[in-house]
Amino acid sequence: MKYHKLFIKFAQIGVTLLLFGFFACNNTQKKEKITDVVTEVSDPFFKLSLAQWSFNKHIRNGEMSPLDFAQKASELGFEGIEYVSQLYTNELKKDEDSKVAMQHLLDTLKMKSEKYNVRNVLIMVDGEGDLASPDVTTRNQAIDNHKKWVDAAAFLGCHSIRVNLFGTNDPEVWKQTAVDGLSKLAAYAIDKNINIIVENHGYLSSNAALLVEVIKAVNTTNCGVLPDFGNFCLKREDGKRWESKCIEEYDKYKGVAEMMPVAKAVSAKSYDFDENGNETTIDYKKMLQIVKDAGYTGFIGVEYEGSRLSEEEGTVATKNLLLKIAEQLN
Repeated sequence: MKYHKLFIKFAQIGVTLLLFGFFACNNTQKKEKITDVVTEVSDPFFKLSLAQWSFNKHIRNGEMSPLDFAQKASELGFEGIEYVSQLYTNELKKDEDSKVAMQHLLDTLKMKSEKYNVRNVLIMVDGEGDLASPDVTTRNQAIDNHKKWVDAAAFLGCHSIRVNLFGTNDPEVWKQTAVDGLSKLAAYAIDKNINIIVENHGYLSSNAALLVEVIKAVNTTNCGVLPDFGNFCLKREDGKRWESKCIEEYDKYKGVAEMMPVAKAVSAKSYDFDENGNETTIDYKKMLQIVKDAGYTGFIGVEYEGSRLSEEEGTVATKNLLLKIAEQLN
């Protein structure tokens, strides 16, 4: 009898442990990762686009073709896509005639965007010269270099091209040359229904108040800005434009708030996330509140630039965070 009672006791303990393990396993399975794609949310106040720079490493090392960008964006649940001109350098070398190569590329991109039902939002243009160069010949050449991307954007049905606004670091000279460069390019683009939008991308272009002064001086309906949540470095070590440590930074929240009244797009930069899915360097709720308070309802582009998570994981984590906060702000 004693052994019988002991056997029953052990059996009860075994069943308890089994049930505990079952529910523990169930809870673990139900816990969402920050990189699980979120699909069920109420309508946010913005639309989501994917910035191609989020996958620049995969594209540049050959793991992903830039021609498959629309497909990747569709798979991840994005409504729009934002191209990066420099990621198509090799494609534009596939014919001796640069115009033929460009048209072939555009035909392919348009076909892909239609096939995967994503909207072409904008083209981020790099490496085409300084639109605010103090040298008028250099500045005019940069303007001419950008025109083909205005034409490309019009063909694809984009609303804008994003440009950089480098040049001198003398604020007064920069304001004059920036107004000249932007005015000429915007004049070319206006009849094609294309906006010329400037991103805060370092040095004087990241001085939001100064940049807005330039946009207001240009004073045309198709010239505005693309506020980026993370690019507010005014000065780096050794005077370098990229890569080196930032030693002076403009207040990012103040900067976005100043830029929003003349914004025609928004870039949600991200670098890393904590275990709760929050960005570790940018207060996304504060940023999105600024964007919403400005009455903005257009596309917000996801641009992951971190290294700890993979490019796809970081992209999904950024998208999820935007949607989570949008729910809170609705």
